[in-house]
Amino acid sequence: MNAPSHLHAHLKGDAKYRHQRADRSLSILAWALGLTLLFAGVEVGAGFLSNSLALISDAGHMVTDAASLGLALFAQLIARRPPSSRYSFGFGRAEALAAFVNGLVMLLVVGWIVFEAVHRFAQPQQVAGGTVFIVAAIGLCVNLAVAWVLSKDRDSLNTRAALVHVLGDMLGSVAALIAGAVIWYTGWMQIDPLLSLIVSLLLLKSTYGILRESGHHLMEGVPAHIDYLQLGADLEAVDGVVSVHDLHVWDMSPGEPALIGHVEVADLAHWPRVLKAIRMMLLERHGIDHVTLQAEVAGRQGRPG
Repeated sequence: MNAPSHLHAHLKGDAKYRHQRADRSLSILAWALGLTLLFAGVEVGAGFLSNSLALISDAGHMVTDAASLGLALFAQLIARRPPSSRYSFGFGRAEALAAFVNGLVMLLVVGWIVFEAVHRFAQPQQVAGGTVFIVAAIGLCVNLAVAWVLSKDRDSLNTRAALVHVLGDMLGSVAALIAGAVIWYTGWMQIDPLLSLIVSLLLLKSTYGILRESGHHLMEGVPAHIDYLQLGADLEAVDGVVSVHDLHVWDMSPGEPALIGHVEVADLAHWPRVLKAIRMMLLERHGIDHVTLQAEVAGRQGRPG
């Protein structure tokens, strides 16, 4: 159910943030999803037919890429919805949720590849090197195209999470390409699990970064570019402010910080002037546009313990 429009309206002087992400380009994710799906089926079949773990791991990444891109696209659609009577902040946080889920899926994929690689070290298996080399070369071209498309939207945490999947695929394609060439020319089968293991370990860092950033956002942590203690000091330095308490800062959606708090002033008659100075300072020094402050007369409120 949609709430009356005036309840969500931003009047003159209010924050510019509209609680919906109409600025995200759906075509970027749609193109990336189409390219990935086009090649995912081919690489999955070729991976199992050639019995190459390197190619199977790359194929697995392609399949999870398709799922992650689909999830990212769905999250972008959700984030465009306007606020409702049940979700007054809108749906911008869907981006961070999708990024977090994508990170968890990537961890599962990496775990499976590591497990299978260790098993193949103990029991080497025959791999069709020629097939691996050809399919991996095509896969690398597809991954480069998808990464180029996604790189056009670097502001979205959700898109960057999907890009981590694609970059993992690029590493997987390179590993499979090398493994195919080595097996083709030397017959050394253990290069296949060895390169798969190296690629998987490299992916952990990027995956951890996405999980940490999206998890921090979901837990309503202070935005990374904002120094909470300095912010409090800057507020109390504004002329007319006696003290600040019950101060909270978080991101409503990635890149859109908000602030609420209580401000003690010596004289409420000066509050309009003080509030204007606070808003200007917060926007100029900390990039905070969405501000909600409660004015209190100094000494009349209970001091925080």
